[in-house]
Amino acid sequence: MNVLVLGGGNSPEREVSLRSARAVANAARRAGFDVSEYDPANGFSYFDKSPKDIVVLPILHGINGEDGVVQAALEERGLPFLGADSSSSAACFDKWLTLQAFKEYGVPTAESQLVKREDFDKSKISKKPYVLKVVHGGSSIGVLIARDPSKITQEQIDEIFNLESRAVLEELVEGTEITVPILDGAALPVIEIVPPVGGEFDYDNKYNGKTAEICPPKSVSEPVQKEAQRLAEKAHQIRNCRHLSRTDLMVRPDGSLVVFDINTIPGLTNQSLFPKSAAVAGITMPQLAKRFVKMIVRDYNL
Repeated sequence: MNVLVLGGGNSPEREVSLRSARAVANAARRAGFDVSEYDPANGFSYFDKSPKDIVVLPILHGINGEDGVVQAALEERGLPFLGADSSSSAACFDKWLTLQAFKEYGVPTAESQLVKREDFDKSKISKKPYVLKVVHGGSSIGVLIARDPSKITQEQIDEIFNLESRAVLEELVEGTEITVPILDGAALPVIEIVPPVGGEFDYDNKYNGKTAEICPPKSVSEPVQKEAQRLAEKAHQIRNCRHLSRTDLMVRPDGSLVVFDINTIPGLTNQSLFPKSAAVAGITMPQLAKRFVKMIVRDYNL
């Protein structure tokens, strides 16, 4: 089986995508596949020359990688690929639409509002601890966490709205942050995320090794972990994520859960949460690459 791994792209998450794609390509080679690699930042014409007996692993994060654009390009050319299709990818990439879908199907979410800059100061949510984040994006890029709103400057708020004209304003939910990867519709082990003291789980702390990632969590009871896995599986199904996803949640002190977001192409670097959870489940990176290819072969009847 010939495998084409896509990495890079032209989003703000390009560097993480390159690292994820490199890890997946190396794992696929160790699994015995004939692997080629391509950076879609150079355009999509490369796909026109791709052999028909190839499967594509789009290991891309952010704009033009996770939002349905590259998926549509692959669909147009009849190339089988990993992950959600173009319409589901686009829907999941919109954080506000995703929150509304979760609410419709009874998935617990935080109090939230879609705001423009002129709406922000009028919102009651902005008067208490909040999170302000761009509607489209990932890797904690375009996220402002305000534990004390009085200490947030207008410039910090403007930075978010300079990225996008509208943003999602959410109440800040305190508790234990967890994430649940999904592989082929089934939840992998829960991971607890513990940022450095005085820090947040932001872009820097995701990749600088200072955040503790505990799998399985020691401070979250087994019943709560099982419920988190159930909610992640439900979120995956609601948003038609197909092969893989990763859902981010918060455990309140009383054990209740809040779902924040779903990622259709989660990070797959050596430091990323998805591979760490898979490893706890006994799935190595080469085995994960095999599972990726096997799912594509099955769903495209290859």
